[in-house]
Amino acid sequence: MADLTQQQWCEQCEKDTNAVILDVRTDAEFQEGYIPGAIQIDIYNGAEFLKKAKELDPKKNYYVYCRSGGRSGQACMLLNSVGIKNAYNLKGGIMEWKGETTN
Repeated sequence: MADLTQQQWCEQCEKDTNAVILDVRTDAEFQEGYIPGAIQIDIYNGAEFLKKAKELDPKKNYYVYCRSGGRSGQACMLLNSVGIKNAYNLKGGIMEWKGETTN
């Protein structure tokens, strides 16, 4: 797991042909707006999160965010624990996101 600043996260994600953007917030938070192309898996639903995490392609690189960076940090560690080596946490989460969002 790596904590990346918004600039590092954006630059790395844009260049990464193997990137998957992962939003780990709740359904309600996701519907308020999300980074385009993001897949949502709610980390608060622990068992379901782990089940879905195990179904993800371990060869992909996961760019993970939440509201402020705490849950996404936990999510990155959980992804690492199920065999996903490349999980990148967006420091500051979507609250500090300056890029485009969709809702």
